[in-house]
Amino acid sequence: MNVDAYINQFNGEVKKRLEVIRLLVRTTAPQANELISYGMPSYKLNGKPLVYFAGYEGHIGFYATPNGHQVFAEDFSKYKQGKGSVQFPNDQPLPVDLIKRVVTYRKKQLSVNKVRPA
Repeated sequence: MNVDAYINQFNGEVKKRLEVIRLLVRTTAPQANELISYGMPSYKLNGKPLVYFAGYEGHIGFYATPNGHQVFAEDFSKYKQGKGSVQFPNDQPLPVDLIKRVVTYRKKQLSVNKVRPA
């Protein structure tokens, strides 16, 4: 399965939200590799996880591990969370600016930590 096929299994609001997040990640981190990992859209930069997201009936799951959740803990505090995940309810506005800030932060982290050849 690829990301197009993943998104196309959804309809309506969930599909729209997945498309918005995908576009946001691809424009914020165009050099990231897009793939399916753990059964959901995944983006890797310099071989390391950037972000993941997944569609559900009641929410969009967003995963910015390993450190995106600690850094944005205050912003994420109004949403239901799990270990390494945050849920954006489908009946509330999608926090596009927050998602973009998280992707930008993760991109900078992965660029700083990039192993450079000797």
